[in-house]
Amino acid sequence: MNKPLIAPSLLACDFSEIRQEVEMLNNSMADYIHFDVMDGVFVPNISFGIPVAKAVNQHAQKPLDVHLMIVEPEKYVEAFAEAGAGIITVHYEACPHLHRNLQQVKGLGAKAGVALNPHTPVSLLEDVLEDIDLVLIMSVNPGFGGQQFIEGTYRKINQLRELIHKKGTDTLIEIDGGVTDQNAKKLIDAGADVLVAGSFVFKSDNPAGTISRLKNVK
Repeated sequence: MNKPLIAPSLLACDFSEIRQEVEMLNNSMADYIHFDVMDGVFVPNISFGIPVAKAVNQHAQKPLDVHLMIVEPEKYVEAFAEAGAGIITVHYEACPHLHRNLQQVKGLGAKAGVALNPHTPVSLLEDVLEDIDLVLIMSVNPGFGGQQFIEGTYRKINQLRELIHKKGTDTLIEIDGGVTDQNAKKLIDAGADVLVAGSFVFKSDNPAGTISRLKNVK
């Protein structure tokens, strides 16, 4: 079993200590720093935006994995790339011209990701998979942290893994929502490459130790 890439989500960190939280991630076994952007329109919540991304990136030593849960992401992608995003993920449901969105992200030098809400089938990505570096499967409904994991996620991972194999791409599969050390092995066995964990990491007594536990899950 390959070791997963771990992307702790800053949405669950202590915002009053965000620099220290980023330093903790720098010194941990985390591979990415997951950065959730919410606009109160596409999802029923508002999080942080470009100035915070820029501030985080000044201290981050791991790639910034930016997840845009927003409408009209094409208006903001360039600013997030300039703020230091290494990966920019847009939602399939928010992009009627998805191929154009992906080309925009790649043209800015970032890796291009596509996120799928729980009700969106992976088969809809078949015609653009060659242009996607990472597919983020939402294993909860987007908008709030700490939700219960949706069990149908395993089936979607299997379907996406088959599609990636069929197309012969190097697309990574990222899982976001309700990830813990209780389901991490099953997610990896199903074909997941990247695990996003928010509350499970930052609400634990030893966040760096929790990241290590996810990284080395057996």
